[in-house]
Amino acid sequence: MTSALDRLATAQYVSLTTYRRDGTSVPTAVWIAGDGEALYVWTAADTGKVKRIRRCPDVTVAPSDPRGRVSGDAVRATAEICDAAGTEHTRDLLRRKYGWLGRALIRLSLWRRGRDGTVGLRLTLRAD
Repeated sequence: MTSALDRLATAQYVSLTTYRRDGTSVPTAVWIAGDGEALYVWTAADTGKVKRIRRCPDVTVAPSDPRGRVSGDAVRATAEICDAAGTEHTRDLLRRKYGWLGRALIRLSLWRRGRDGTVGLRLTLRAD
């Protein structure tokens, strides 16, 4: 039987849901890669999801299509904003998983935003 971590790590897209102060959920479709016991997402450093994760690291993750339409069960996770080394690790994972498209989009983003303009998010699934 495949674990939730494995199912999410092999999905092309996931819906990452973060929460506003008032508890309103905000889903976002993102690329994801797995490594060991965690999942990794890469995003611009100034996005709303990063701000919400700083305030409340509780998130849910579910497989989805590129538009964020969920296609499987959501799993609760805890998100952590990666440091520079963790962000580079996230970029490497996504380059490997998404091939030429991942390499091209990461290169474009680094050109536009610089190394500090993006961050990796480390997601650890919760048992509860």
